[in-house]
Amino acid sequence: MKRTLAAVLLIASATSVLAQEGGYPHERAPWEEIVTPPLHAFHPEPPRHLTLPNGIEIFLEEDHELPFITGYMRIRGGSRDEPADKLGLVSLYGQSWRTSGTSTTPGDKLDDQLALKAASIETGSGQASTYVSLNCFTQDFDSTFASALDLLRHPQFQQTKLDLARRSAMTGILRRNDEADGIAVREALQIAYGKDNPYGRTTQLATLSSIMLDDLNAWHKRTVVGSNIIVGMVGDFDAKALEAKLRKAFESIPRGEKLAAPKVAFSDAKPGIYFAAKDDVNQSNIYLVGLGTEESNPDYYALSVMNEIFSGGFGSRVVQDVRTRLGLAYEVGGSFGAAYDHPGLFAISAGTRSAQTVAATQAILKDVGELRTETPSPEELKRAKDDLLNSFIFRFDDTEKILAQQITLAVYGYPADFLERYRAGIEKVTAEDVSRVANKYVQPEKLSIVVVGNPAELDPPLSKLGPVTTLDISIPGAPKE
Repeated sequence: MKRTLAAVLLIASATSVLAQEGGYPHERAPWEEIVTPPLHAFHPEPPRHLTLPNGIEIFLEEDHELPFITGYMRIRGGSRDEPADKLGLVSLYGQSWRTSGTSTTPGDKLDDQLALKAASIETGSGQASTYVSLNCFTQDFDSTFASALDLLRHPQFQQTKLDLARRSAMTGILRRNDEADGIAVREALQIAYGKDNPYGRTTQLATLSSIMLDDLNAWHKRTVVGSNIIVGMVGDFDAKALEAKLRKAFESIPRGEKLAAPKVAFSDAKPGIYFAAKDDVNQSNIYLVGLGTEESNPDYYALSVMNEIFSGGFGSRVVQDVRTRLGLAYEVGGSFGAAYDHPGLFAISAGTRSAQTVAATQAILKDVGELRTETPSPEELKRAKDDLLNSFIFRFDDTEKILAQQITLAVYGYPADFLERYRAGIEKVTAEDVSRVANKYVQPEKLSIVVVGNPAELDPPLSKLGPVTTLDISIPGAPKE
């Protein structure tokens, strides 16, 4: 052992000396001689997939490494589908669903039952769906699943739990101007999508106050039907045996009407400079925003490579220029965002000292514009594609991640092999493709610039960039101080 250690130290010392004295006797350093093997083909084992007569889709993925089972019951319909005068409904629904429990097992009692077997059942909500999830030891699956199914089929929403969730949400609203970055994100979404757009609107105290138990029950009745439910199970089970259990458990749920994605009109935001004053900070949060695209867009892969070249880590253009070379930002990044069934957000964000706000914004705009004029170098293109492909596999490196993604693809109606197409799509991207999509989609003149900062410290003022619109970030209905 001592000899081995001594040999290692000797090699390390020699390596250090060679490096300090100007190089190696060979033309290339040893680490540059390492050949990176090609990536293996990405063909994840597809989960067992079936559709019941009532429309419920089921995905089953066996994984016997550990004696656990994880399950999801995901239901189409989320915050984007709630009425404008009931904003916050789906969030309160998702929170009070689990805490309320069922007619036979109140939430507090369910807590105790699950704690005894180290299991969990949770409910929640998102933009396009709600869910019931479970996690347990294999031996406790039958009882845990029975409780989760009872929660799905027979919730009994309690006024005390609704009130508790409402108070928590209202506290969040009353404190939503505490953090500058939170203000910037909220205002950027509103400006990019529109304040009445389902993807840009903001929950208010008044809309939360209008939500009653009847609203929760009506939402549940509307969405929890067979054609809206997608079930996924992954873990230590026999797929054929579990399929039989699930068929029996779900067969009595009525098919109902499938909830379609809302029909939403999107238009470019009015470009301009928008400023929200926050007097208790000494730095600015900057967002440049516009509409992005959908993942179904054939140009999605070229745009992904463009994003990586522009802002993918420390070696990217905007980081190297704005942060490293010019020293104008603590952090900077962004992307031409893509969502599943609506335009994502084209957003570039930065945090900088107040006095550098204008200079940082100008530098970012310059880098955005150069996406259209500067074709990626071979080194930039290779780095971007390698980074995307090498990181992609870690997003889906276990069965649970793959199953969760398959459920998401099913929610939005994407093909089951969408993940497998990713590698080939990225590998085919050329420098010319990047330049083509940059010129097609990147339009700096259409970006809205949102700044949250201290007006007394902005020198030069934002007006140097153009006319400034002051944003009203007051909270309607908040108590007067």
